[in-house]
Amino acid sequence: MSDPAFWLCVSNVDYEVSLEPRKVYEGMPDLEAQMLGMIRVIDESGEDYLFPVSLFLPIALPHDVAVAVHRLAV
Repeated sequence: MSDPAFWLCVSNVDYEVSLEPRKVYEGMPDLEAQMLGMIRVIDESGEDYLFPVSLFLPIALPHDVAVAVHRLAV
């Protein structure tokens, strides 16, 4: 599976302080994390963290939206 650029949080069970359901997070490629059933996402601080992939759904954003979201995160 290739790493989607963006993930929709569908649950924050056990991560209530760290994740917001229905929020879009930018992902980072991490093959080791994938092998463990995890994904690496970037939070509001610009830091990246590992979370279980089961808490997210991959989403595809239109190009102009993806560019705008990425700029907001920088």
